[in-house]
Amino acid sequence: MELILKQDVANLGFKDDVVTVKNGYGRNFLIPQGQAVLATASAKKVLAETLKQRAYKEQNVVKEANKTAEALKAMELKLTAKTGEGDKLFGSISNANIAEALAAEGQEIEKKFITVAGGLVKRLGKYNASVRLHRDVIVELPFEVVSEKN
Repeated sequence: MELILKQDVANLGFKDDVVTVKNGYGRNFLIPQGQAVLATASAKKVLAETLKQRAYKEQNVVKEANKTAEALKAMELKLTAKTGEGDKLFGSISNANIAEALAAEGQEIEKKFITVAGGLVKRLGKYNASVRLHRDVIVELPFEVVSEKN
């Protein structure tokens, strides 16, 4: 029995895959659970059109992510923080602080897509963060933590 999966099924396939399963498994489990539909000729045509449209949209999203990546690479990011003795910070710099600094520069990126190398920054200096703009587009963003002038 040929089926089109409507969602990911463990040990079988991913969403929108056409799979062949035994009749009982498809008829008694996958279809009633809403995890699959029969792979008729018309359903296959609809699936092909959906995949084509999704690929086109995905291409535009990747282009936009690459434009944003170029803008981020050209940016020099400096974060100011209060310091104690030596180069230790009061508090720390996290992905939320980097997201705020990017927003001030005109790049709106959610903090959950920013990962600071090593977790939190607790000293002055130069560091790297990776920004995931898309599944295929990840940018290394260098930033510097400088002391706040009193």
